[in-house]
Amino acid sequence: MKLFNRLLTILATVSLFSGAAIAAVDEAPDVLVKRISQEVLDAAKSDKDIQGGNQKRVLELVEVKVLPYVNFQHMTSLAAGRFWREATPEQQKSLTNEFRALLVYTYSGAISQIRDQKLEFKPMTGDLADNDVVVRSQVTRAGGEPIQLNYRLEKLPVGWRIYDVNVLGAWLVETYKGNFAAEIGRGGIDGLIKTLSDKNKQLAAKSLRNAAK
Repeated sequence: MKLFNRLLTILATVSLFSGAAIAAVDEAPDVLVKRISQEVLDAAKSDKDIQGGNQKRVLELVEVKVLPYVNFQHMTSLAAGRFWREATPEQQKSLTNEFRALLVYTYSGAISQIRDQKLEFKPMTGDLADNDVVVRSQVTRAGGEPIQLNYRLEKLPVGWRIYDVNVLGAWLVETYKGNFAAEIGRGGIDGLIKTLSDKNKQLAAKSLRNAAK
């Protein structure tokens, strides 16, 4: 699990950072991912604050540039599985917010680690008229083996949005689904929300300590 999270934070961040506030509604899913992928590489390599580990700067960039392209509610509902339908609207909102915050801290912690990674994209397969597609790529780095990195996107009225990431054959949603089920089994939906909230408070405190250095 720790290895998966480390790979996810480093690799997914490479491809999720965008320099545009709003993507074109008619932009193809592979074009969208390719565009924002190049922009994250350029920004992470050129921004001295990011390279220096300035967490405030990184968090601001993630909030503005990454989040508009991720459907966190759909991602959270899939990770919660059947328990999502049992949750109240208030619990669903709280769970989505906490999961969103967790992923924000996760991605933020990885941006400053970007150095010489490069992305190679594979040709799209299937019917582009579908409203649910997978964009396949691999991350390369000098002296290292290529690492599979795929994205699952869905077509919404506002354009394509990412709702799952696959690193080395493991989907993010499926990985968290087991963790969520275990936490819910111990303390219910509220127990899971509290666990995520406590984790986010720890990450927030760590971010503040790093910013003060």
